[in-house]
Amino acid sequence: MMDRESLLVELVDDDGVPTGTATVDDAHRAPGTLHRAFSVLLLDDAGRVLLQQRSAVKTRFALRWGNACCGHPAPGSSPVDSAAVRLREELGLSTVDFSAADLTDAGVYLYRATDAATGRVEHEYDHVLVGHVDAGTPLRPDPAEVAALHWIDLDVLRADLAERPAEYVPWLAGVLSVQAGATHGR
Repeated sequence: MMDRESLLVELVDDDGVPTGTATVDDAHRAPGTLHRAFSVLLLDDAGRVLLQQRSAVKTRFALRWGNACCGHPAPGSSPVDSAAVRLREELGLSTVDFSAADLTDAGVYLYRATDAATGRVEHEYDHVLVGHVDAGTPLRPDPAEVAALHWIDLDVLRADLAERPAEYVPWLAGVLSVQAGATHGR
């Protein structure tokens, strides 16, 4: 299995301009270094969102519920193309059912969050990407990445997120806000 912590990420400034590279491991050590990332929201025709529970072996926010997929594009790579690859690797979403062309860039969410359990820090210039899939699309999640999957109504998710924020990854509320702003801005 590939050691994802040794892969390179693209360091950026607050405007998303590249400033260098670091390994995933180094970028997430306290105090955290701002780097490019992506968060994918997958919605079905009923407007439900696919959540994934992060696996127990994740180095940041293990076993918390988050959006369908997250990751880091390699330096110089497109967040959309990188996200399509991660959807295949992480969720087993086939190219027949889904491709990079099915993702829309909804905007960017800049955040910093520290995982109290591990001391690791997320400081990300996060490209929020939205895609639509049929809820019946076959998914084959990688157990090293994903503990569970669940489709949930957006309003129910927002209410539960407000009521039980510790059950969710700290970036989820911001990602949902970017998606909602992009949807209402059209």
